[in-house]
Amino acid sequence: MHIIIESHRDQVHQLCRQFGVQSLDVFGSATGDAFDPQRSDIDFIVDFGPEAQPDLFNRYFGLNEALATLFGCKVDLVMARGMVNPHFIASVNRTRQPVYARPIAEAA
Repeated sequence: MHIIIESHRDQVHQLCRQFGVQSLDVFGSATGDAFDPQRSDIDFIVDFGPEAQPDLFNRYFGLNEALATLFGCKVDLVMARGMVNPHFIASVNRTRQPVYARPIAEAA
């Protein structure tokens, strides 16, 4: 995982709690040496969990904007439940790394 994500891990965890994220994973160039802070975007997979449905629109776009502001670059959020293409899933899974997982006590 690139240092830009590691150095902001506490803030990312805070944003995940604020927006009701169940899990957040990073994939793509931000997981390795190919990441260029001046040119690259950061790709995340987000799962808000079923309880987020009534306010999913605001949570999704609020988190996207907050992460982009935090990192100072474009952020792409992919909904975990929206991933259906097996080729895309396989590609994502080659570099996918966990960033945040809601503690079980908070999920209940």
